[in-house]
Amino acid sequence: MSKLPKRIAKSREGISRTKLYRLDEAVKLVKDRASAKFDETVEIAMNLGVDPRHADQMVRGVCNLPNGTGRTVRVAVFAKGAKADEARAAGADIVGAEDLVERINGGTIDFDRCIATPDMMPLVGRLGKVLGPRGLMPNPKVGTVTMDVTKAVNDAKGGAVEFRAEKAGIVHAGIGKASFTEGALLENIRAFADAVSKAKPTGAKGTYLQRVSISSTMGPGVKIDPASLSVAANG
Repeated sequence: MSKLPKRIAKSREGISRTKLYRLDEAVKLVKDRASAKFDETVEIAMNLGVDPRHADQMVRGVCNLPNGTGRTVRVAVFAKGAKADEARAAGADIVGAEDLVERINGGTIDFDRCIATPDMMPLVGRLGKVLGPRGLMPNPKVGTVTMDVTKAVNDAKGGAVEFRAEKAGIVHAGIGKASFTEGALLENIRAFADAVSKAKPTGAKGTYLQRVSISSTMGPGVKIDPASLSVAANG
């Protein structure tokens, strides 16, 4: 078995692979071990008691993190006329219609969030095979198909995080930066966990929130006691 690099071995010191830590303990451990030369993203992984292959067990939603994500989000908006002007005024980075479709089909996808007004969806629908796999397809369930373009752009820029359960029932998200204070990370994590809890589908059986862990981009994972998230883990 190959030997772990010194930095990784050192970052794992003092962390038990089996212990479930209180949320505040876990946040401190992750922050203390974020030693990369860049501001690492703090990520959360939540294993849910669902099978997303069934329609009544799909988990999807959006959470507005109280302290933002710490990253600059580029927003593209599909809109025309007054709504296009509204999107630009709200701070959207890219605004267009047919021209934006051509740009995306040409291979240029230089944005992190995509918003559309409802009348644009027949046009945007042509991009399903391109935007869908990247998680960029506008969807009314997460507020990215809307006439309230200003709110959608502000939410995206201000820290709105979309989440969706993967095949194994796992939800991943970046919920801040290692440079955030412990308090800010705690608030963001609790807000995200609460949003996922409220998104519990009707078909979920048994324990909904099964396992939770957090880590920084280059750091080890730290397992969290779901009870310390202050959400209805089994509700």
